[in-house]
Amino acid sequence: MSNKAGDTHISFWNGQKMPIVGLGTWQAPDEVIDSVIDTALEAGYRHIDTAYVYGNEAAIGKALKRWFDSGKIKREELFIVTKLTYVDLYLIHFPCGLEERGENLFPQDESGNLILDKTTEHVSLWKSMEAQVDAGKARSIGLSNFNARQIKRIVKSARIPPANLQVELHVFFQQKELVAFCKALDITVVAYAPIGSPGIYEFIEKVGGDIKSIPNLSPLNDPVVVKIAQKHKKSPAQILLRHIVQRGIAVIPKSANPVRIKENFDVSVQMKLHEISFVFDKTKNLYDF
Repeated sequence: MSNKAGDTHISFWNGQKMPIVGLGTWQAPDEVIDSVIDTALEAGYRHIDTAYVYGNEAAIGKALKRWFDSGKIKREELFIVTKLTYVDLYLIHFPCGLEERGENLFPQDESGNLILDKTTEHVSLWKSMEAQVDAGKARSIGLSNFNARQIKRIVKSARIPPANLQVELHVFFQQKELVAFCKALDITVVAYAPIGSPGIYEFIEKVGGDIKSIPNLSPLNDPVVVKIAQKHKKSPAQILLRHIVQRGIAVIPKSANPVRIKENFDVSVQMKLHEISFVFDKTKNLYDF
């Protein structure tokens, strides 16, 4: 895993390269997707992260097809974490499945707890992932929200090793041990919620969860982050993203705001890691997977 601060990509064990700054699309409704994709591609984004549970893959596919048909960009110029004719990176989204309950992607019991499918078996699931590479449907395969113990079990039996791990990672939750573990196994890391997750409260309410259980973490508004941003004449988001990128970790900030989409792509600021690292790592996460 590359750690050079000036790098624009990170490299997988199989030689595939992924742009280090990607566009997150969680909670981006269909009606804004065209604008979001247009702004992102025009700004220079070439890495787009989506997932089935986001409910917007079809809209994203249509927006991208419009660009492909226009000749402005070719499919091979993009790195897409989802499904089109083939995918660049296919991830197991969660280490445990949820029981199928009609159209509800997040079924809950009477107490508000997610109803887990306890028959989920990682090794057999990974073999199915490997079959997608064999069939030419995925160039690389990886994991999301897995811990070191779960990753180790998969690696031990894998014919095709995981190329990437996508996890919650931000200045308050730096995941140093997990990142080092992945680096030793030549597994690259992508940080979701890299500037915190302002949309999490809306999402938890939408699925009927208890927002009181979510930590009140707001890196963007932290006085020290704001001070560092002012020093470098950058936004707090750019400082938070640069801090992660300088560690050789890719980021997928989400925004539907054209100004912020462009701003998030510009992480060229140079700063010393100690400016921010030691002050903030509180080992506090927003998502409890």
